Amino acid sequence: MEPKKVLVPVNGSKADDEAIKLACSMAKKTKGKIYVIYVIELKRTLPLEAEVGPEIQKGEGVLDHAERLAEAQDYEVETALLQAREKGSAIVDEAVERDVDLIIIGVNYEKPFGEFSLGTTLPYVLKNAACRVLVCREPIP
Repeated sequence: MEPKKVLVPVNGSKADDEAIKLACSMAKKTKGKIYVIYVIELKRTLPLEAEVGPEIQKGEGVLDHAERLAEAQDYEVETALLQAREKGSAIVDEAVERDVDLIIIGVNYEKPFGEFSLGTTLPYVLKNAACRVLVCREPIP
């Protein structure tokens, strides 16, 4: 698998770092392009272009961290801050729009109800993405 375009959705978790490092190492082989996105999920009561200051600041901070991490890997990434109703569909739509070969998603090992859970975003992406999806789960603590 030698991807030319890789999409890495981030949310500010520790698992993001490994996903970005993996994307950089894979893209270096093909001199591919890496897109890092942060999706702000908006309530249905708000318009999609609503100004949600704290969330925008958090997203910009996460994307800045992703850029610094990629620079440390001697790679350049393109970042984008998106606002959508649902993260999963925003990720799939962005993958189609950018015509990516691969989506790499970092997943934390979380047990919100006593059992490991993938949440709702990852299953949606796995079910609906037209390209390959690589899941990078952090180790069990």
